[in-house]
Amino acid sequence: MPATHDVVWIEGADAVSFADGQLSQDVAAMAPGEVRRSLLLEPRGKLRGIVWVLRGEGVVGLATWAGTGHGAAADLQRFLFRVDATVAVDAAVAGSWWPTLPAPDSATGWVGERSSFRAVLPPGRVPAAISVGDAPHECPVPTTNEMVLWRIRAGEPVFGIDVDEDTIPQETGLVGEAVSFTKGCYLGQELVARIDSRGHVNRMLRRVTIDGAPEAGAGIFIGEAAVGTLATMAAAGEGTEALALVRREAEPGSRGVVRWPGGEAPAQIVEIPR
Repeated sequence: MPATHDVVWIEGADAVSFADGQLSQDVAAMAPGEVRRSLLLEPRGKLRGIVWVLRGEGVVGLATWAGTGHGAAADLQRFLFRVDATVAVDAAVAGSWWPTLPAPDSATGWVGERSSFRAVLPPGRVPAAISVGDAPHECPVPTTNEMVLWRIRAGEPVFGIDVDEDTIPQETGLVGEAVSFTKGCYLGQELVARIDSRGHVNRMLRRVTIDGAPEAGAGIFIGEAAVGTLATMAAAGEGTEALALVRREAEPGSRGVVRWPGGEAPAQIVEIPR
């Protein structure tokens, strides 16, 4: 089964309080066994990682897409001073995930320990499951293209591919499920709160449907205006679907073209349901 996630483990007497001060989610308010979405930000409020928090007793797991765990761990380790906690990564160990889950596995949560666990990750639009060790899920495993297409349609960005260190949290569309506005201070909180109260962002993560097979990194145009660049792509029927950060004037329903050195194809901007 394909390994699609890394898991960053924070362990020690201060694991929960340390995670709570670093992440946008209210980790301290979570119950053991609960799973919630969260963001990892740098001090100025820009994005450094997208995670699912696995709250435990004296341990906090951060599930993130494969290949991004070491970066998230390095960011956390920078702030491990005067803290009784350690940070370690189990890279590419989360055994499998599925875009549809049979009951009773559709309930969000996790059970087990570092060496053997299973978790169902929020949000509930399309549940995903990961498992490690002796805790497998008995579900069909999709092809790579099916997994990527599911991620595109669910609006699940990968840090370093669809979003990066220049991305503002509100641009991801994940703030509603990943940020607590009632918890105490956390790293990068000021920018998130300021934009929520009196600002707006100039880009948003959108789904793009294309009548053709563009090259990676193709530009998106509405009229003659460049509004974005294709990121993750997957074949969908006779066309292609993609994720892209597009300028706010390219509203859902807008039609345009995708252009690359070898050609162009009609495209449409599609809103991601939240």
